[in-house]
Amino acid sequence: MGVFPSRMFRWAAIYGAIVLLPLYFTPLPPVMGEVLLGFIGLALTFQALFWMIGSNPVKYRNLMPLAVAEKLVFAVPALALFAQGYPVSPPTAVFAGIDLLLGLGFFVAWRRTPS
Repeated sequence: MGVFPSRMFRWAAIYGAIVLLPLYFTPLPPVMGEVLLGFIGLALTFQALFWMIGSNPVKYRNLMPLAVAEKLVFAVPALALFAQGYPVSPPTAVFAGIDLLLGLGFFVAWRRTPS
C-alpha cells in the first residue's frame, strides 16, 4: 500500500492541532464568539479523525471522502469570497489555500488506498 496515506493524514492532524489549539486563547469577537469556538472545537475533532485514519488507512478508507469534504467546506468558500473582494483577511486566505491542498492530498490518499 505504501506509506503516503498514513503520513498524509497523520501530518495533517499534527498541523491542524498546532494551528487550531492557539485559537482558543485569542480574544473572541464582540459577536458570535460561540460560533468561532464551535468551529475550533469541530475542526479539532476532525484532527482526531485524521489521526485515526492515519493509523490504518485501509480500515478507515470509507472515512476519507468525509475528510476531503471537511477541507473543502472551508477552503472553497473562503477562497471564492477572497477572490471576489469580500473582506477575507490574507492570512485566512492562506490557511484556506493550505486546506485546499490538504483536501487534494486526502483525495490522492483515498485513491491510492486499496479498498
